[in-house]
Amino acid sequence: MLTANVRIRQLNDAFRSNMQGGQIFITPGISELPIDSQLALLEKVRTFDQFDEDNDPHNEHDFAAIDMQGERYFWKIDYYDPKLECGSSDPADPSQTCRVLTIMCANEY
Repeated sequence: MLTANVRIRQLNDAFRSNMQGGQIFITPGISELPIDSQLALLEKVRTFDQFDEDNDPHNEHDFAAIDMQGERYFWKIDYYDPKLECGSSDPADPSQTCRVLTIMCANEY
């Protein structure tokens, strides 16, 4: 049987890598970037695999920092109920969770 953290990590990795099964938001700072920079950043988020104890203390693969073209960016996955009205009661259960990935400039965090 999988632990909740392992299941959450698997769901987060699947969502982030295929960008399906949740919602994706970008902040105003990201939307102001040239489209080729936005696409490059999205690809870096999608393929990110440099998790360690410092940047992933709960081993859920739900947050990271990315450096690109001399700037720092963050991405974060949050867990909401299916109606996006409150937090999910069980992020390990996809039927009870809508994953929301937000990509932002570090100064927007």
